[in-house]
Amino acid sequence: MLKIRRYLEHTLLSPTLTDQEINLLIDQAKKYRFMGVCVPPFWVKKVKRELQDEDIQVVTVVGFPLGWQMTETKVFETERAIKDGADEIDVVWSLTAFKSGMGWPKIELAKLSNICHEQGRILKVIIETAYLDKNEIIQACKIASDAGVDFVKTSTGMAGSGAKVGDIQLMREILPSNVGIKASGGIKTLSQARSLIEAGADRIGTSAGVDIVLEWDRDMLV
Repeated sequence: MLKIRRYLEHTLLSPTLTDQEINLLIDQAKKYRFMGVCVPPFWVKKVKRELQDEDIQVVTVVGFPLGWQMTETKVFETERAIKDGADEIDVVWSLTAFKSGMGWPKIELAKLSNICHEQGRILKVIIETAYLDKNEIIQACKIASDAGVDFVKTSTGMAGSGAKVGDIQLMREILPSNVGIKASGGIKTLSQARSLIEAGADRIGTSAGVDIVLEWDRDMLV
């Protein structure tokens, strides 16, 4: 039976995020037993301290939200996030370099993969599918896989559209079985989450984690 909680990464990346919201996130994570929580780098140390005894992954972002940073900056962000306690890193790849036909995205991701894996951490790459056509999604998946990432993620949630079933199906066809898929962006309901998981998603990144769990629990009572 599908255990929805173990797919969910409850996410708080609001520009107006407060400490009260972070405290609520921590309480919700403990109560609803999400797979992970995704928070801005600024809050990683606090969240890890509060969740260190829980089986809940602390996830943060690097190169957010456009991936324009230099690789050296992303390396520093990654190393600092790991030092602060991040278990998983979601990095926005260099879409500008990819669209320019450069080989740099693969080099950058390989560097970040090595840093994460040397510390026993997980690396996910956000390819921002809203800005890619089918052939570009295929290319992006191959680049990410060859660079050694652990997951390919659809979206930052900042683009005009987010995770789509068709994109997840395509990504699952292209990616090897040892590379997971994180669907994110615009996922608000249990129905959406189910469809994306059935299409091949291994993680669901959403700010509606609590609502989805509550909807799941109601369905289980019927």
